[in-house]
Amino acid sequence: MAMSISVIIPTLDEERTIIATLAHTASLGFDELIVVDGGSLDQTPVLVESYRRKTQSPAHSPVRLVIAPCGRARQMNEGAKASGGEILLFLHADTLLPDDANTIIETMLADQRIVGGRFDVRFDRPSMWGTIISRMMSWRSRLSGIATGDQALFVRRHIFEQIGGFADMPLMEDVDFSRRLKRKGATAALTATVTTSFRRWERHGPLRTILLMWALRFLYWIGVRAHTLSRWYGLVR
Repeated sequence: MAMSISVIIPTLDEERTIIATLAHTASLGFDELIVVDGGSLDQTPVLVESYRRKTQSPAHSPVRLVIAPCGRARQMNEGAKASGGEILLFLHADTLLPDDANTIIETMLADQRIVGGRFDVRFDRPSMWGTIISRMMSWRSRLSGIATGDQALFVRRHIFEQIGGFADMPLMEDVDFSRRLKRKGATAALTATVTTSFRRWERHGPLRTILLMWALRFLYWIGVRAHTLSRWYGLVR
């Protein structure tokens, strides 16, 4: 029996990417697609509503717009509350799932020992730096069992509720969540890839961004509070 899957996309000023992500994700046959906007000052909410009105049909996943307080963790939690799926899939607004994502997730979660998982990642602009960074991200995640939001986290609803969803923190909410998730059971490190934007790495340069990310994760690991780290995190998320 097929499991219902709700896709939850948190947004904040994503007018450049949201329609492409919506169109692609809606074509994959998910039961529900919920965009949770955190107060965009651009046309993101307008574009989502326009897309929903123009394309809503049996051939597309039901699309809904939810407004929530700003903050990715808060937005994803609100999306989960508004959703009805047995499986929750959290997707960044600049990330595209593989065409068979629905089937892959259902097949993986047919094993009741698996509580959730994530995908490998690649970037939308092929380059030496992009290849190195994406491989490092996937390998690190596979070795540590810790995933980031770029990798499209998915989880069984009852497990999500048991661990209290995402902690209300401005940074590292994905790392914190995946750390708590793996305590509940086995997590899937899928080799299928999502395609995400390279914009964050290009803005300040790949090497500088890598060093910043490593520094932030190390400081978080040794106990520096996420609220403190967020003041040093000036990049596009």
